[in-house]
Amino acid sequence: MRTLDRASRRAMILLGRMGISVLGSRTLAVRGRKSGEWRTTPVNLLPLDGERYLIAPRGHTQWVRNLRAAGGGELRLGRKAEAFGAVEIADADKPAVLREYLRRWAWEVGMFFEDVDVNSSDSRLLEVAPGFPVFRITPAA
Repeated sequence: MRTLDRASRRAMILLGRMGISVLGSRTLAVRGRKSGEWRTTPVNLLPLDGERYLIAPRGHTQWVRNLRAAGGGELRLGRKAEAFGAVEIADADKPAVLREYLRRWAWEVGMFFEDVDVNSSDSRLLEVAPGFPVFRITPAA
């Protein structure tokens, strides 16, 4: 599983550098909270009900901590970079976002959600919500 995850990650990075998005994929660039240097990672940008979201399927990772500290960053695709702000949403607001995220990308990230899938109840999604940070993308300040 880990080898497949690394291969998938490398492929997403390469495609993003070439300017090719897979179902909304982007490269997230955010300043390190200690170093101040740009850090990048592939992410899946989720459009839902007129808003856009970043979901952390691996939980409270370094990019999540950096995004919380910086309050925004850049979404990159090829040579294009879009500056943005980010607002972390409350756990109570996550079920619909997590469900849609799983509907679109379970084939890629489902392994991180263990016994949760697109058909899980809202109450089950609320139970796991604290483990999956979700950020609403806002226009850059």
